[in-house]
Amino acid sequence: MKKILITGTSGFIGKSLSEKLSKSGKHIRGTVRTINSFSKNTDIEYVLVEDISLKTNWKDILVDVDCIIHCAGRAHIMNEKKNDTSKIFQSVNVEGTKQLAEQASKAEVKRFIFLSSVKVNGECTYNIDNKDISYHQRKKIFSYNDLPNPQDSYAVSKFEAENALWEISSRTGLEVSILRLPLVYGYGAKGNLANLLKLVAFRIPLPLRMVKNQRSMIGIDNLVDLLITCVDHPNAAGKTFLVSDGEDLSTPDFIRYIANSMGHRARFFPIPFFLLKLLGLIFGKQAEINRLVGSLKIDSRYTQKELNWTPPLSVVEGIRRMIQGK
Repeated sequence: MKKILITGTSGFIGKSLSEKLSKSGKHIRGTVRTINSFSKNTDIEYVLVEDISLKTNWKDILVDVDCIIHCAGRAHIMNEKKNDTSKIFQSVNVEGTKQLAEQASKAEVKRFIFLSSVKVNGECTYNIDNKDISYHQRKKIFSYNDLPNPQDSYAVSKFEAENALWEISSRTGLEVSILRLPLVYGYGAKGNLANLLKLVAFRIPLPLRMVKNQRSMIGIDNLVDLLITCVDHPNAAGKTFLVSDGEDLSTPDFIRYIANSMGHRARFFPIPFFLLKLLGLIFGKQAEINRLVGSLKIDSRYTQKELNWTPPLSVVEGIRRMIQGK
């Protein structure tokens, strides 16, 4: 029986996806970076791939593989020098993805599903009445047919990887499906979301009472369900999809739902935006502050229509499952 190769099965998304597919009876082969990352799930065939780059040899790993879901990649640069981040993103996200796709086409893999980022569309959306933004910059919502506007080295690397995949697809016939993801929340999430959960759990008052933004996101269960749909759906091939839960929340409302699931009330106090931005500048957290107070809205109706897909869980239920560890 043909297998599904999932890269990054020790990661947040890859782990949830591989376990769900394995339980459904699919034959899963998953890559991990270290031996310690091997899960106790013996139904998954794990393969050690320490680094993904232009030099990675996928030949043996791709034997009997029919579909690849490429979850592995670099998003957070922890220990490297800041000047090296572009090179790291280029090596892993662009050259590594290209190498995998080239070898997949030679191994007669049918479909390649790539997890990209909504940051390819841009960093944020604005309300049209925001007087601080010039008219040509104002965008109320991101859509699947927007012109790409990547702003940082990570987003650029994802966009370049997308372009490389389309070139390989047109030349070899490899079916490519690209999903641009917003924030993915759920049990086991790391990074800034994990830090936010700790603050809410300790009932730390947050300076966000005046924030009235709107942000799209997607729960891990909804994302996994969508990825499984993309494995076999004929309409998934050759398209780029923007994904979300279909419900937009302000940052304070998102935190309120988290606190409610923890059994207590969220605590906020007001701080003017210019002070928040000043604090972000002083402490080198400008990007984090912008994500907390800025808007990022996604129109995912095209995705739902093309794939005949509806998110199985509401945002409230997704947050509840995140807090309860499901």
